[in-house]
Amino acid sequence: MTKRASIIPPADRIGLSRTEAANYIGVSSSLFDEMVHDGRMPPPKRINGRTVWDRRRVEAAFSALPGDESFAQNEIEHDPYADVAL
Repeated sequence: MTKRASIIPPADRIGLSRTEAANYIGVSSSLFDEMVHDGRMPPPKRINGRTVWDRRRVEAAFSALPGDESFAQNEIEHDPYADVAL
């Protein structure tokens, strides 16, 4: 197998590096570290000297994060152009 053939995009791999896991959920590596520390993201697996996050567990943790359901409603309620006639 050539080196090129062994490269799998992060979305198709089960194991992600710290940077890949952070990018996968759209946050910085430092925020991802904070989220792992406070339990919002799962801890990594240790494979010899590597630290690897299970993509499925990262996805599940991301899905479990609270959403701001009020965001969309607040945007509508505070729309300064809502009363402007076109």
